[in-house]
Amino acid sequence: MSAVVASPLAGLDHHWLTAHMVQHLVLMTLAAPLILLGEPAVMFLNSLPEHFRTTELYPLLSFVPIDGVGRVLSNPVFCWLAGTVCVIAWHVPSAFDLSLQSKAWHDFEQVSFFAAGLLFWWPVVQPWPSIERWNRWFVPLYLFLATIPCDALSAFLTFCGRVVYPTYASNPQLFNYPALRDQQFAGAMMWVWVTLVYLIPAVVITMQILSPADTHRQKRARAAGPAPAVHSLIRDDD
Repeated sequence: MSAVVASPLAGLDHHWLTAHMVQHLVLMTLAAPLILLGEPAVMFLNSLPEHFRTTELYPLLSFVPIDGVGRVLSNPVFCWLAGTVCVIAWHVPSAFDLSLQSKAWHDFEQVSFFAAGLLFWWPVVQPWPSIERWNRWFVPLYLFLATIPCDALSAFLTFCGRVVYPTYASNPQLFNYPALRDQQFAGAMMWVWVTLVYLIPAVVITMQILSPADTHRQKRARAAGPAPAVHSLIRDDD
């Protein structure tokens, strides 16, 4: 995340919509899923002292209200809405220009894109401690439906024929690059990137579902139960 907000892109996003769009895409479609693929919860759990895990953390995670919040936050419908609403809301001209005029709002925008990305990719990656409550076939449909609002936004930015965000129309453009052409390029880039980044995992997951060997491994993994760290935690707690 710091590679995005502290990179040269941060100095260009007030002059180029394309640079601003790259920041959003990296935070939401690269940084967020890569973090989840690294199993951060397992790493955090294994870094804690064993006594703390057994006496403090496990009872806390079993607390009914906390479990209920976790179920809501990991629900695919909620996760899909979080990602979609974040993208659409921050591209409303008034909200977008506010983030360009205020550092506090700009920082909040970046954090919200990253947080929405974590929520959006959670049902796809399903890191521990997520529990598979939905058929895995829903993931390709989930990703396909997510492309629709992004494609609509991208098409609007590309073909509307006017500069949508007044800040870019008034700010000096680097290298005399027209604001409208910058907007069209940003929209086209978002269109292509989102389509690819959602299509690739959808294809991979579909192939995994159709693979007999992978189906067998998944059944064995489910029969084996939770991760080793959690096994030891439960045994020690008993």
